[in-house]
This record gives sequence, structure tokens and C-alpha cells, in this order.
Amino acid sequence: MKLEGGCYCGEIRYRFEGELGPAMQCHCRECQYITGGNPNVLVILPESGLHFTQGETSSFQRADIEGAVTRHFCPSCGTAIGTTTPNAPGVYVVKVGTMDDADFYRPDMAIFTKDAMPFHHIPDGMPTFEELPPGF
Repeated sequence: MKLEGGCYCGEIRYRFEGELGPAMQCHCRECQYITGGNPNVLVILPESGLHFTQGETSSFQRADIEGAVTRHFCPSCGTAIGTTTPNAPGVYVVKVGTMDDADFYRPDMAIFTKDAMPFHHIPDGMPTFEELPPGF
């Protein structure tokens, strides 16, 4: 699959070509902070197929959490682009909202549903996990 995307102001642009990993809704409390209260919608990609074609992201990693994820964002407009984690080297978690065309997106699962708010929508029949699913 080929994807292109970027941030709100246009400073950051990326291109991906390759096999997509799982698509998810993440309801964890941390993602709610990043999104302003909603679940995070994301696709896991192999980093090898992801190339930033314009600009450079800034990053943030909490120093008080062991194995904390690194959040990548536009330094100008603040758009959250993606996340990397030391627990999954070679993987880049891309935020669906940054994709130019995300019509393909259908979440495979909802994770960290133990933190879901009553106003979050999880489609009927979608697999749900209170935390990370087995194998992640």
C-alpha cells in the first residue's frame, strides 16, 4: 500500500510504501491526552517503508516512565504524527488523521478499553482488549 500524509500546517510530509500492520483504536488515558479526549486511531507501519519527504518532527518522551514511547509531532503546528516505542523497534505508529486519504481505514481492534470513556464509540463486533492484546 502507498500512503502520503503530513501535519496541519504542511511543514511535515511523509510517504509510506509497504505492508500495513494492524489498525487500531487506542483508548488509553495517554492517548486521550494527545487527542483531547477521544481514542487515538492509528496504523502500525514498518519504519523501513516510511520516509519523511519534508521537514523534521520534534519529539517528546517522558523521563519518569520506564520504556516510555516517543511521540513525534510537528514543531510548528503541534500535529501528532506518530509514535515509536523501545518495545517494538522498527515500528512506527502513524496517526490516521495525518493521512491525505484514510478511506481505507477500518480498525481491527480497540485496545486499552479499560480506560475508554462512555462517549467513545467502539463498533459492534470489533475485538476489544482491556490492555494490549497477546503478542504485542
